[in-house]
Amino acid sequence: MQQVMRGAWILTLSSLIAKILSAVYRVPFQNLVGDTGFYVYQQIYPIYGLGMTFALSGFPVFISKVVAEAKDPLAQQAITRQALVLLTWLSWVIFAGLELFAEPLAWSMADSNLTPLIQVVGFMFLTMPTLASARGYFQGTFDMVKTATSQVVEQFIRVAVILFAAWWSLQAHWSPYQMGAVAMSGAFLGGLGAILVLWRPYRRVFRQAAPASASPMSYWTFGRRFITEGGSIALFSAMLIVLQLVDSFTIKRGLVLAGALEPVAKSLKGIYDRGQPLVQLGLVVATALATTLLPTMTHALANRQRQVFARTAGELIHLSLGVSAAATAGLIILMPAINLLLFGDTAGTLSLQVYSLSILIVAMINAYNSVLQSLNNYRATTWALAFGLLVKIGLNTLFVVRYGTVGAAAITILSLGVILNLVYLAVPSEVKMQGALRIFGPKLFIATGGMVLAVWLVTAAVPMTGRIAAVGVSAIGVVTGVVVFVLLASWVKLFSVREVLSIPAGRRFLKWQQQRRKR
Repeated sequence: MQQVMRGAWILTLSSLIAKILSAVYRVPFQNLVGDTGFYVYQQIYPIYGLGMTFALSGFPVFISKVVAEAKDPLAQQAITRQALVLLTWLSWVIFAGLELFAEPLAWSMADSNLTPLIQVVGFMFLTMPTLASARGYFQGTFDMVKTATSQVVEQFIRVAVILFAAWWSLQAHWSPYQMGAVAMSGAFLGGLGAILVLWRPYRRVFRQAAPASASPMSYWTFGRRFITEGGSIALFSAMLIVLQLVDSFTIKRGLVLAGALEPVAKSLKGIYDRGQPLVQLGLVVATALATTLLPTMTHALANRQRQVFARTAGELIHLSLGVSAAATAGLIILMPAINLLLFGDTAGTLSLQVYSLSILIVAMINAYNSVLQSLNNYRATTWALAFGLLVKIGLNTLFVVRYGTVGAAAITILSLGVILNLVYLAVPSEVKMQGALRIFGPKLFIATGGMVLAVWLVTAAVPMTGRIAAVGVSAIGVVTGVVVFVLLASWVKLFSVREVLSIPAGRRFLKWQQQRRKR
């Protein structure tokens, strides 16, 4: 169990570094290339995001689960080889599809100039088989360091290439599409860097490993599980990215149908895409909580400790709800200042505020999904994602035509709300803890409402005349919000002692609180 928890922390830390890198680089990138350049990059980003999720947190999780179930090293190696074969076929099909149908895909996005970008990003899928199978094998044998290292190296290379492309495009006077094509090559180069990190230990294990034919499962059985369980994990890991992919096909086209000129529609889509890095950062802590507590729930189920499982699940839900609600409320109230600080103006603030609500909803979806994954219930999450996606596809263009990017943000929230409700219905009754949530809800309202009021009173008096003023407003608002929320949460006893101990530095906070009471 200590090894599992240590591995979970290593993966959590590397995931946090990767997510922070993935979110933070977009701010200087947008500042360098402007809203239109950001639009070009973000139109294709969801395709890259799907590939990254498949190779990083989707299929490796499934492969590690199947590898961990195997009884001996030979079976583990054979299963990994089976996964490599299936992933190779899948990656070549995706690669061929993107190369052959890049032009129709770009036309569907209402911008034929995106064709070369789609073709460039297709190459990253060729790195997916080796990355996913190697990471899955090492995670399944509880060697998390190699996965974590490859993850961080991949992100560093990708971010470096993207920022270099943005800087050099200004020097060489490239078009936004030339810049975007070079920036997207970072996905393939980052994948190659990650393969180099994993190659030596992977080759050492599999140089004389058992063939795929020695696997305890037939290709048919493994393939069926690969599609149902692996596909569910991969798609649910990429939930926001899938919704963003729908936006790539509908928002710019919908804005043009509403009467916006082509350059204006591109700029508006670029402004709307500012919300994605902000939401990513807001979800970092909630995602870390889910990753950290998942092994405890799995261990409790394995030992048939149903009460421990329900209690840990309850802690996860309380912490995810509390932290994400505070992050969402704080981001919404400070959005004008943050928008001006990071992106140079306050354009699209309302759509970004609406989009920020996805932090709270996605955090709760991830929490309930962690519970269902512990119970090996993948069907419910797959159906929930399918219904939510249908809502997004069916209503997005209509709402964009009528309400612009605010409509797109609202439909994203509606889609996520549908997914959350369906996932919640599938969770066991002892985990729902409806009685406990009735007590928790008013306490959370007091802590969050008090925080919002305090931040508004402190920041309302400061005029935002430029980016320097926005720095002051944002800094004062964040510090005030954190302090007030922590104080009010302690006063109303929002979290139990056990829940506080689950938070990093929670033990130190409790000791400080005890010393303060003694004084």
